[in-house]
Amino acid sequence: MRRMGVDVGGVIIEPADSDEDTSFFGAHWRRTPAVAGAFEALATLVGLVDEVHVVSKCGEATEQRTREWLAHHDFHTRTGIGPDRLHFCRSRPEKAPIAARLGLTHFVDDRLEVLGYLGTVDHRYLFRPRPAEVAAHVLHLGAVRRVESWPEVVAALRATG
Repeated sequence: MRRMGVDVGGVIIEPADSDEDTSFFGAHWRRTPAVAGAFEALATLVGLVDEVHVVSKCGEATEQRTREWLAHHDFHTRTGIGPDRLHFCRSRPEKAPIAARLGLTHFVDDRLEVLGYLGTVDHRYLFRPRPAEVAAHVLHLGAVRRVESWPEVVAALRATG
C-alpha cells in the first residue's frame, strides 16, 4: 500500500510574504494563494496512491484558520481528500508518530528538519526548501529527494512504482 502525507504551509498554502493583504497571518488570510498546481496534483495523487493525508504542525488558532482556508477554497471537493484525512499536531517531531500510525510511505514537506524525524517513511520529498533550512539540517539531506514543484512531486511518485 502507498500512503502519502502532505504538509500545509509552504506546500499547499503559499508561505507568508511581505504582502500583508494576502498573508495567511494577515487580515485577509482567506486570499492567501495556494501553491501553484497543488490542488490539481493532489487530485492526481489521490488516484495514484491508496490514501493521501494532510499532516500539519500549528497552534490551535492556526489549525482553525487552516480548516477554514481549506473549506473556503473547496479543497476537499477539488482534491478528493476528505476532512477526516486532516491531522494536526503542535510540534514538528509529533509528525513522526502520526506518520507511523497512518503507515505513510511518502511525505512532502518544506522543512528538512521534519523529514529528518520521519524514519518510518521510505520516500521523503523536500518541497521548495529555504537555503537556511537546508543548511541547518544538512545531515538529513541524503534521506530526501528535493522537488521544486507539484508536477515534479507527481512525476517522482509515479517513478517509485
